[in-house]
Amino acid sequence: MAFEGLADRLQSTIKKITGKGKVSEQDVKEMAREVRLALLEADVNFRVVKDLINRIKERAVGQEVMDSLTPGQQVIKVVKDELTNLMGKEQSKIAVSDRPPTVIMMVGLQGAGKTTTTVKLANHLRKNHNRNPMLVACDVYRPAAINQLETLGKQLNMPVFSMGTETNPVEIAEKAIEKAKEDHNDYVIIDTAGRLHIDNDLMDELDNIKKMASPDEIFLVVDSMTGQDAVNVAESFNEQLDISGVVLTKLDGDTRGGAALSIKAVTDKPIKFAGMGEKLDEFEPFHPDRMASRILGMGDVLTLIEKAQTDVNEKQAKELEEKMRTMSFTFDDFLDQMDQVKNMGPLDELMAMIPGANKMKGLKNAQIDEHQIGQIEAIIKSMTKHERQNPNVMNASRKKRIAKGSGTNVSQVNRLLKQFNEMKKMMKQMTNMQKGKKGKGFNLPFM
Repeated sequence: MAFEGLADRLQSTIKKITGKGKVSEQDVKEMAREVRLALLEADVNFRVVKDLINRIKERAVGQEVMDSLTPGQQVIKVVKDELTNLMGKEQSKIAVSDRPPTVIMMVGLQGAGKTTTTVKLANHLRKNHNRNPMLVACDVYRPAAINQLETLGKQLNMPVFSMGTETNPVEIAEKAIEKAKEDHNDYVIIDTAGRLHIDNDLMDELDNIKKMASPDEIFLVVDSMTGQDAVNVAESFNEQLDISGVVLTKLDGDTRGGAALSIKAVTDKPIKFAGMGEKLDEFEPFHPDRMASRILGMGDVLTLIEKAQTDVNEKQAKELEEKMRTMSFTFDDFLDQMDQVKNMGPLDELMAMIPGANKMKGLKNAQIDEHQIGQIEAIIKSMTKHERQNPNVMNASRKKRIAKGSGTNVSQVNRLLKQFNEMKKMMKQMTNMQKGKKGKGFNLPFM
């Protein structure tokens, strides 16, 4: 999970100060020292760390904190505010041209995930903003990049403009924009060539495309796993091209967080989007305040709600509510709910968005066990249709057969049946309590 090492260190550090009825200047200094070490360990730029710690100490020993009834909580608020400011303060919206199409150049080094990110961005614009984007293959030096763009575009039924490997990239971009105007595409996203390292030829080519296309956005795609190197790359591209924003890839991986926490401060350009997985829909706008909350273990309820609203079918949710109220909820419905939640992303990432979940994280028996979820699915799928609809028919021989078919034992089958019955009773109570209340909602009964 993104920032996991940094998050653990920071949460452990701030926990020491949270519950204090009185906070001394020495307490703040000790906390600041721990925060500084955690950030440096996460490969955050040392100049950025120095400035951040100075601001935290200055605010944390101020009158606002010291005179507060909850000084420990106020100190944490200071840390969160400064982390948020460090990453950009607020979400930076994507540009929309007054005269379509809006042109976006995607730039970056090879291996950062630029081509996949180009497709993810197009998918995001169509899915979440009802746009009609065109993809443009301008990496003429890597036939594989053109093939990849065409394959992914076809997979999403999205237009891809390509002129092969023999045409100049500037000409390709120019023809693509003309074609987009004819076909009424409102966004043109240009996948430019990358290199293993920055060189003059690459920058000259990108600069020529920029002069011809007059892009509304120039997004630098950065592999967040590269840490401090990502910041150096961002500085170079920004000096040459005056980028408008950064897209971080692989933020779901074992990244220490140095890039995300340094790039905005070093380049003064916002992080606009983040790739949160390998799937084409695992891509989201970057919210500095929400990311700061996640890092400090405060959850991210807004993103969780947005994910649910996107991935949970409203009609199914209403049908499910009726089943819950009448206690006609079956194991088939349970499987459907599990699938919907899994579509929202890895369970440990969803848990990180729930406030207070970090307090359970240190307990081994409270951690999300993906293997256990798989066992539950195996048990249910080993039941017959009749058994899933009518769990009360279960007898010893049926349970034995189900255990054998699912690679579990009878006690595990019994435990699931017991938990299912208890859950049905609890869901009925919850829906009866909500009955008559206005507003739409969604139900994730086993979360």
